[in-house]
Amino acid sequence: MACCHDTACCSAAGHGPLDSPKWRRALWVALAVNACFFLAEIVAGAASGSAALQADALDFFGDAANYAISLGVVGMVLTWRARAALAKGSTMIAFALWVLGNTAWHAFHGTLPQAAVMGTVGFVALLANGGVALMLYRFRGGDANMRSVWICSRNDAVGNLVVMLAALGVFGTGTGWPDVIVAAIMGGLGLWGGIQIVAQARRELRYGTATPVPVAAE
Repeated sequence: MACCHDTACCSAAGHGPLDSPKWRRALWVALAVNACFFLAEIVAGAASGSAALQADALDFFGDAANYAISLGVVGMVLTWRARAALAKGSTMIAFALWVLGNTAWHAFHGTLPQAAVMGTVGFVALLANGGVALMLYRFRGGDANMRSVWICSRNDAVGNLVVMLAALGVFGTGTGWPDVIVAAIMGGLGLWGGIQIVAQARRELRYGTATPVPVAAE
């Protein structure tokens, strides 16, 4: 079939990489990793008083829900995949706003987090998310739904790295400002990622065709 020489056309028809066993398997692995690390980081963040860890934990929760939605729409027509991407992008924006508000609270109260806990949890999470991001790298140029999964995994790995940097900053300065600054950056990153996904999903709903982003853009 001539259509299937074109990635966007195949994706819109419900065939190709969007309905492949590799894509489904990648989503299941990403879902399991994010669900486990949400539980670990929400406990560690509350115990250590770290705004950055709490921000990362909520990001894990949002991503786990996003991956579950993606699994639910695998193989469906473009309209449903775009609607799922729109819901995921909106969720990312909502979580980002929560993170920014929580960060402002920690800044106002001058919270001093435990650097050792931040650094240890951030390092373990980075190893896990780095593996997930590498696994999903091949799917980064797909439609809005597929691209949203890549953006989530990429943001997670970056977030884990900056949590570790925040831990070093807290340890070195003896203040909570590095933690607050990193949490604010993570909130801004999540907000921008959500805006990108919502914009692409709206284009796909409006024009009825997939709008893959060239991989060079990433």
